Amino acid sequence: MKTITLGKTGIPVSIIGLGCMGMSEFYGATDEPESLSTINRAIDLGMNFIDTADMYGIGENEKLLGRAIEDRREEIFLCTKFGVVRNPETRAIAGISGRPEYVKSACEASLNRLRVESIDLYYQHRVDPQVPIEETVGAMAELVREGKVRFLGLSEANAATLRRACAVHPIAALQSEYSLFSRDVEGPILDACHDLGVTFVAYSPLGRGFLSGAIRSLDDLDPGDFRRNAPRFQGENFQKNLELVAQTKAMAEAKGCTASQLALAWVLAQNKFTIGLMGTKRRKYLDENAAAVQVTLTAQDLAQLEAVMPKGATSGPRYPEASMRFVQQ
Repeated sequence: MKTITLGKTGIPVSIIGLGCMGMSEFYGATDEPESLSTINRAIDLGMNFIDTADMYGIGENEKLLGRAIEDRREEIFLCTKFGVVRNPETRAIAGISGRPEYVKSACEASLNRLRVESIDLYYQHRVDPQVPIEETVGAMAELVREGKVRFLGLSEANAATLRRACAVHPIAALQSEYSLFSRDVEGPILDACHDLGVTFVAYSPLGRGFLSGAIRSLDDLDPGDFRRNAPRFQGENFQKNLELVAQTKAMAEAKGCTASQLALAWVLAQNKFTIGLMGTKRRKYLDENAAAVQVTLTAQDLAQLEAVMPKGATSGPRYPEASMRFVQQ
């Protein structure tokens, strides 16, 4: 596993990280024993950048991860997030909170669920448009001074918000969606990361699994899989996106790698300050995707991918309208 220095921290972390969200909900049936084995397998492979959030499973994902790392805490760089508030009864999203008092209470709850004394990287999951970012980051910075958090991050923040946040306290990482399917961070957001020395963490680098080439119809998804309601998996959008994936899959076969490895290698090839955060709950996919670090894309490969799937080629937004309101704030 290759490593990258996280922001200006001087800390080396794996260039491919493991996102644990799907181990607790959103992607159909869960399997705790396999999830625990997948986390431990990731650590064995040198994948130390492990990511969760308090809203995944409404706390259950943090508890799962806490059990997995109980005897391996020093081997991982632990990342979690706060800010998306969910109703525990309906499981619906109740809102976004960046209030200073909420920041502190959310952190205490995460520490307890994870069963750790400190969090390595603590993100604001979504920016609260009702609370100035300076107030939220100010409260997060207090957690650093108290030793409860080591470094700070933001998720789905725009370039202006990131710059304002960095003026209050160093931001080590910005996490946002990025893949051949989702390229809207190109331009001001990635430029800001470069200028400020902020590591960019690309989540859903496989386009929520679409770029793996394994999804041919909605019947390939479990009944409870949230992608069944995602715009890019609907109607004409689905068929058009399927055609794009077919072309990239053919390229992967010609190169001697899988479609997933090609897509992940593309993300890592875009610059020297990006981590690819892959989400999986099964060891077989973990092993396949981890091997993407061995895939080298030539200038010709990159040009061919750009011709097949230029920015904006994907059909449909990445989230339903209600969720799109909270990205890149």
